[in-house]
Amino acid sequence: MSRQNSEANLVTFVNPNSPISEAYRTLRTNIQFSSIDHPVQVIMCASAQSGEGKTTTISNLAVTYAHEGKNVLLIDADLRKPTLHNVFVTSNRVGLSNLIAGQCALPEVTVETRIDHLSVIPSGPVPPNPSELLGSQRMRAIMKDIRSRYDIILLDTPPVLAVPDSLIVSSLSDGVIMVVQAGKVKSDMVRKAKAGLEHAKARILGVVLNRIKRNENAQFIRYYGSK
Repeated sequence: MSRQNSEANLVTFVNPNSPISEAYRTLRTNIQFSSIDHPVQVIMCASAQSGEGKTTTISNLAVTYAHEGKNVLLIDADLRKPTLHNVFVTSNRVGLSNLIAGQCALPEVTVETRIDHLSVIPSGPVPPNPSELLGSQRMRAIMKDIRSRYDIILLDTPPVLAVPDSLIVSSLSDGVIMVVQAGKVKSDMVRKAKAGLEHAKARILGVVLNRIKRNENAQFIRYYGSK
């Protein structure tokens, strides 16, 4: 996949003045407002099922934080079907799975992107035990270290209803953004995913309704804060 085709999903980078880029900046602002009493440094992006735009959303959100001058780390915590390395056109030979397994140090798996202030940790090779790795004490120690190094940490994860990984990662996060693709996912699946996150004591910051068609040539996102 070419860099141009991959980065087409990074609208906040390739077309920062577009209405969609403005929607992502609004999302960032709404998250900041929601964190006045409860600071949000680590944000997880979740969806009920695959293909709802979760990776695109978290990637563009990361760019908006970086454009603000924050020191941002974006982590691919989908150790089953990783895609973040494709978005940023980087190798997935080593990454988070190697870091948790103690095979590499943090600097060895951290990739600087073309965007100032934004670094990425790809998932690395698919391990036989993703849930166990993500739920390990080693993963908690890694997140504690990362918190001391970066202003904002964002986590991409597998679909909530597919595997338990997202529920495990939510316990490492300060807040969760749910992404729902308009017209694709059934409302009962969204409710089930939300209930699972709440059962895991995740703090749901709000919902991004993705791919709302305003006309034939444009798609927008809309944010709904949690109550």
